[in-house]
Amino acid sequence: MPNPQTRRPRFERTQIRPMVLTPRDQEILRAVYRHRLLRSTQLIALLDGSRQAMLRRLQLLFHHGYLDRPAMQLDWYARGSEPLVYALGNRGAEILEAEDGVRRGGIRWNAKNRNVSRVFLHHALAVAEVMAAFEVACRSREGVQFIPPQEVLAGAPAETRGLRLPFRWQVEVRQGGKLHRLGVEPDRVFGLLFEGEPEGRNLAFFFLEADRGTMPVRRKGIAQTSFLRKLVCYQETWRQGLHRRHLGTPNFRVLTVTASRKRVEHLMEACRSLVGGGSRIFLFTDRASLARGDILTHEWVNGRGESGSLLPD
Repeated sequence: MPNPQTRRPRFERTQIRPMVLTPRDQEILRAVYRHRLLRSTQLIALLDGSRQAMLRRLQLLFHHGYLDRPAMQLDWYARGSEPLVYALGNRGAEILEAEDGVRRGGIRWNAKNRNVSRVFLHHALAVAEVMAAFEVACRSREGVQFIPPQEVLAGAPAETRGLRLPFRWQVEVRQGGKLHRLGVEPDRVFGLLFEGEPEGRNLAFFFLEADRGTMPVRRKGIAQTSFLRKLVCYQETWRQGLHRRHLGTPNFRVLTVTASRKRVEHLMEACRSLVGGGSRIFLFTDRASLARGDILTHEWVNGRGESGSLLPD
């Protein structure tokens, strides 16, 4: 028999009195669905509420099955070193289907959450960290509106909107005399609307790459996965105008948020090796630097080594 003192804690639901969902509870469910996984701290920032009140509500939503806690975070929970991570639960999906028309497609969210891997957990949280920061920053800055992925998709051609993976496309890249057809799929696609700016300067679209430093920067050939291959694919997407044809966006820049300043330097070196040298469509930063201030005024570094914020000049 295992020693009870060495058992890992489990996220168990307790039998408690029924609860009445509030409009704020539904906003919590929508935020978690939108981002797939969110820490409690991110939910507090997104919904701009009291920390204690939010934590109590998250606990209730979990115990009633509206939210779930992926088991892969158990190690963090045991150490007490990280805020709890929440995902949508089965009952939460039922509410969103009834209230917002979100189709479940036969998905059993609790089962899906049990299969979340450590790699997926860390990557999804890295993406959510950046996207939540944009939502919060735009909410507090007058004249800047956040354009979520679903609104970007609403402006895309009908053919794209009908795809199972609408934010994925194919690009042709020629290397070594061979033509390669490669897939491109950003971690997120979103936009910013700058009110008061003239047409042509008031809309900016972005492809996010949340790089955790695990992918090789370079490989022997373009057929092998590497960050340089991502850069080549994005460069060809721009050169061939695929962003206009596939998404209907007039422009885009690639935002890469990576693990460290040293990793930024390696990625920028790869960027400078592209045909034509470093490009202004690529912007780089590291997580620690980004966390120290407003993401809109943060100084990103482009492929040519120039610094600047995302706000119009």
